[in-house]
Amino acid sequence: MTNAAVLAGAAVPVATGRAAAADAAGTAEAAPFPATTVHPGDARYPDLVRGVNQRWTARPESVRLVASTEQVRDAVQQAADAGKRLTVRGGGHCYEDFVFNDAVETVVDLSEMTSVRHDEQRGAFEVEAGATLTDVYERLYKAYGVVVPGGVCYSVGVGGHVSGGGWGMLCRRDGLIVDHLYAVEVVVVDAQRRARVVVATREPDDPHRELWWAHTGGGGGNFGVVTRYWFRSPGTTGTAPGSLLPRPPAEVLLSAVSWPWEEMTQQAVTRLVRNYGAWHEAHAAAGGPYDGLVANLSLSHRSNGQIGLLTQMDATLPDARGLLDAFLRAVSDGVGVPHGAVTNAMGEHGPMPEFATPRRLPWLQATRYLGVTNSVLVDPTLRGDHKSAYVRRNLPEQQIATMYRHLTRTDFANPNAMVLLSSYGAAVNSVSRNATASVHRDSAFKLLYQTYWHSADEDAANIAWLRDIYEEVYARTGGVPVSDDNTDGCYVNYPDIDLNDPRRNRSGIPWTTLYYGENYPRLQRVKAAWDPTDFFRHGQSVRPPGL
Repeated sequence: MTNAAVLAGAAVPVATGRAAAADAAGTAEAAPFPATTVHPGDARYPDLVRGVNQRWTARPESVRLVASTEQVRDAVQQAADAGKRLTVRGGGHCYEDFVFNDAVETVVDLSEMTSVRHDEQRGAFEVEAGATLTDVYERLYKAYGVVVPGGVCYSVGVGGHVSGGGWGMLCRRDGLIVDHLYAVEVVVVDAQRRARVVVATREPDDPHRELWWAHTGGGGGNFGVVTRYWFRSPGTTGTAPGSLLPRPPAEVLLSAVSWPWEEMTQQAVTRLVRNYGAWHEAHAAAGGPYDGLVANLSLSHRSNGQIGLLTQMDATLPDARGLLDAFLRAVSDGVGVPHGAVTNAMGEHGPMPEFATPRRLPWLQATRYLGVTNSVLVDPTLRGDHKSAYVRRNLPEQQIATMYRHLTRTDFANPNAMVLLSSYGAAVNSVSRNATASVHRDSAFKLLYQTYWHSADEDAANIAWLRDIYEEVYARTGGVPVSDDNTDGCYVNYPDIDLNDPRRNRSGIPWTTLYYGENYPRLQRVKAAWDPTDFFRHGQSVRPPGL
């Protein structure tokens, strides 16, 4: 079997009677259950037509629960034969309506495809696309002592997380999750609308390497249905499973501090944010003593009561506590307001008063804790909106002043409205802009603008607030963070459909450039080669060339 084994396009057996082919990966196992189709009227249906964000629900004709690559291929072939719009659900965390919308007719649900195992044949770890980050972390670490540097939230599915570039609390030490992606298995649809299974690897002589590359940050739902990933760090030469991926720190230091809004003047907030930005700008390159530190500064709306700072530090580094303390002093310098405990929720994290003084925890325990400290993501009424920006240089004071004005508005009050500043750089920036499809490789930190609420009656006010703060922060560049000396576009895994709208994005720079930069034409060529009929599409999918 070659590194890029393909189910040849001549014929696949599905309900239409096409002939069968072997599993492209060469590792086929019996599915744990037969493919199950759920229709409206079935008691299970309401649970299967929505994700985390309750703004987005759908009324598809069917939901196909699958448990194997073959079942995915069959579902895709049936949809292609019938001319049905198909979308794919993994963890259900898509911020926009790309999975659940009025046009979708068939949803393929991968949530039962959760296997994580060592594949001796490929010398890599095989992860099915329906696995959550918790599934992956628990199984890789307990069985082999290794990790992939993915995100924080426990229930995010790897299918979309990886294809969008995936980052998390180990990114400054180990890079993005795609920096360790060795291979991907994808169900594609060819020009004759035949479903095929393809495995593409990063091997230089793999004729399908470009399909692998497109899944290193090209975004989900663009080229086919990902069914499996394989992970192995570049440069590894041994065969022992414990040598194929990074080992996480045995222990980390966890710190959570806050500043009371009632004592924070505009000058104090500006100093705090500028301190945070200056530190990250100074430590954006890899190789320094702080590669093992990641921090999230949560600028919550004043109605929250607190501004929070969550920091994780590799506790195995020499003088780790001293380095962490120095970081906290640098961020606090000149603010003039002492920090205390985090007693209110900070976005996805709940109150953490016990970490006002840094505490040492085993890595897996800390990872579990950070993934589930707040019940917000399992709230069945949760609604949300999100926007993003990559930041190369410290934030100008004018932008901070705009943030401050909107975070202290009295005509809008939501404790879950916030701007989150998250560490980036170091190992992330040691990879070139075109080595993967994740083009943002020289940023110091990144921003997530977000707001959560619970009733459709609150939609208009929250969406308007988020648009106001975002478009005014970037007013100089047409309402979006164009690539210049200070900013470098947006994160595709925080999709924002407003970027398509010339009334909201007045920069003249298309959303495709904001997400993908100079890599977009290459992604279009992959699209033309592997999805020539544009079968897989959504509101911000990669467009075929010429569109």
